[in-house]
Amino acid sequence: MRKDYNLSKRRYVIGGFLCLIVAIYIIRLFSLQVSDDKYKENADSNAFLRKIIYPARGLVYDRNGRLVVFNQPAYDVMLIPRDVKDFDTTALCDALEMTKEQLAEKWIDMKNPRKNPGYSTYTPQKLISHLSQEDYGRLQEKLYMFPGFFIQKRMVRQYAYNAAANVLGNIREVSGADVERDRYYRSGDYTGDLGVEKSYEKALRGKKGVEILMKDAHGRIKGKYENGIHDEAPVSGRNLTLSLDIELQKYGEQLMQNKIGAIVAIEPATGEVLALVTSPNYDPSLLVGKERGKNYKALVADKYKPLYDRAIQGAYPPGSTFKPTQGLIFLQEGIINLKTMYPCYHGYINGLRVGCHGHGSPLSLLPALQTSCNAFFCWGFKNMIDKRGTKVAEQFEKWKTYLVQMGYGYKLGIDLPGESRGFLPNAEYYSKSFRGPRWSANSVISVSIGQGEVLATPLQIANLGATIANRGFFYTPHVVKAVADTVIDAKYREKHQPKIKKEYYDDVAQGMRMAVLGGTCRAANLPGIEVCGKTGTAQNPHGKDHSVFMGFAPYHNPKIAIAVFVENAGFGATFGVPIGSLMMEKYLTGTISAARKGLEERMLNSNTILTSGVTKH
Repeated sequence: MRKDYNLSKRRYVIGGFLCLIVAIYIIRLFSLQVSDDKYKENADSNAFLRKIIYPARGLVYDRNGRLVVFNQPAYDVMLIPRDVKDFDTTALCDALEMTKEQLAEKWIDMKNPRKNPGYSTYTPQKLISHLSQEDYGRLQEKLYMFPGFFIQKRMVRQYAYNAAANVLGNIREVSGADVERDRYYRSGDYTGDLGVEKSYEKALRGKKGVEILMKDAHGRIKGKYENGIHDEAPVSGRNLTLSLDIELQKYGEQLMQNKIGAIVAIEPATGEVLALVTSPNYDPSLLVGKERGKNYKALVADKYKPLYDRAIQGAYPPGSTFKPTQGLIFLQEGIINLKTMYPCYHGYINGLRVGCHGHGSPLSLLPALQTSCNAFFCWGFKNMIDKRGTKVAEQFEKWKTYLVQMGYGYKLGIDLPGESRGFLPNAEYYSKSFRGPRWSANSVISVSIGQGEVLATPLQIANLGATIANRGFFYTPHVVKAVADTVIDAKYREKHQPKIKKEYYDDVAQGMRMAVLGGTCRAANLPGIEVCGKTGTAQNPHGKDHSVFMGFAPYHNPKIAIAVFVENAGFGATFGVPIGSLMMEKYLTGTISAARKGLEERMLNSNTILTSGVTKH
């Protein structure tokens, strides 16, 4: 009898099919009962309400212990959609002082999965946020009329000072991407947005607690489950101590009113940022409460860009504040010594016109820093880049390496989001621009005086001041001094030392002291305080030149290094130097002397936006 092989094969196929179905059922049951929380939530929601208890967000203090940011209670109207029964919409609208149309719009937004990615009929959903105390009181009295509704208490930010909004940041409601990225969050939660609120979010947010409440068959709360033994208490966020002096910060913002630009002040010995001013700025309380969305849109639409932190994001030509770096490089490379003299005859260098201003000629490094001679630094750059027996590209890369060591061309790593790296061209950049390697120092001479393609942030310029103040090293600038009782991250205690001898920093510091005593920075001279400085008038192809200042004080054992950048304000001595000197005097003495009150008034009341001749877009 012949064996039926087809029947045998069919048995195997049918058997395998049945095994596959059984396996699918087992996997699905495992998914429903063990892996997938959705059905567990659905079952639990019939009998329990897991009410999230939000922790108090960490407080923020300045370096002197002044409270800067604290919390105040806010209330959200929450509901579990499947527990909501027919209710009196008129009564609810009356309690919340809103129209039925507004309530309907809120309801639609809540159910919209695009606007509310975590929507589920079984879990708590937020209907209305930031109830006022009055609304909360009226609704609380009538809450029994609205089955499925409850009030969620949370904390929102309050500000003790109308200052430092760019440093502090704010908090916003989480997005779908935030929820996917971090399982701590659920729809309706808040997270840090900009400033230290963002960069220190995990420290500030704390840990949420939970309260498990029992519900009856009608969805009404009957009390705590098993007397609350399964509840979890929230853990408050950790407090931050900023390196900022909030009074100095506020003073800097006042000086920069009606101006566009930035001020950065650093304590050289630690890298702690004492003030980080951007202008125009805004009141941090604008981004709290019901009007946050409306106010945020207005700030985004503002043509002067108050949300743009010019102190760390603005990339500008550093102008003559760049010249100290050139003196350091030329000394280290042996291109010059303190007796080397270059001519400044009408600003011509081998037939190339370099604009300058009236002063003695020829001159050496220290008087060149004192008078801010353009030609001196152009000659030094030419003699380094075009040095006989070397290749231009190799010399240029060596020049750039020194600048990178000094903190230019890359992010310094400040503990705030959004820092710009500025820009330093390399040899390849110019080889592409000039379509080949046949370029020389004369082709790019403007970079030696902080013009051309070189761009730097005010933070980088202030950091150079701190490096010279320290005579050859710096710490990564940072705005947080401590998190709770823990000192800052080790990377902010690491010393960075450019490969330039300390004695050359002494020389450059002396030249900057001469600039204050009898050069371009005379307005920075303070009685009893030895100030060192360097002006900058950064050329601007879009309008009036920018006014820049970089300096530090005192000359010995420096306590503050500073950079001031005022857009479209003309010469560095016009606005950069006065503002910088007032900031240093305020920090070092706590006041402004009577003899300088007139200068202070002029800076406080001046308006460079109106006089810039530039329409901002």
